[in-house]
Amino acid sequence: MAKSEAAVSGGFTIFRGADAPGLVEAGCMEMAPMSDVQRAGMRKLVEAGYLEGDDVRILVDLPGFSLAHAWLKNGYPLTLHSHDSDCLYYVISGNLRIGTEELGPRDSFFVPKDVPYTYRPGSNGVEVLEFRHAGTFGFLNLSKGEAFYAKAAETVAANLADWKVAKRPSLNV
Repeated sequence: MAKSEAAVSGGFTIFRGADAPGLVEAGCMEMAPMSDVQRAGMRKLVEAGYLEGDDVRILVDLPGFSLAHAWLKNGYPLTLHSHDSDCLYYVISGNLRIGTEELGPRDSFFVPKDVPYTYRPGSNGVEVLEFRHAGTFGFLNLSKGEAFYAKAAETVAANLADWKVAKRPSLNV
């Protein structure tokens, strides 16, 4: 992560959002090995346009601490997964459904490490901040079965045109 030239001695550092690398570019998430079905399913999702449905930036990456900004667009089929570090989520804009709960701006949720979860962005998508006490964290894909990936690929295909022109929920207020 590129730190601002305005960094000052004593540990005070400024991080600029414009300099924030994407999740893959930052290299802070380690993918656990996937089964053949999961690998084929994820390949199918990517071919359908899955990568157009989200934008995840690492705003801060310090030893033992990270902050990510994630924008998931309407209908994005986030896989059931877990991480090997605790994560506190804060909804900036838009909304999401996690389990039976609908969350919107200024709501938060905490996911302990190794707890499986997923959520669905609302009709305008959702922007969240992800706070972790880890600079690097693991991602374990827990979605199984060809049926899940087939349905998710249909969802991607149905939303792809809208994803390409979507505006962040925070820009719609």
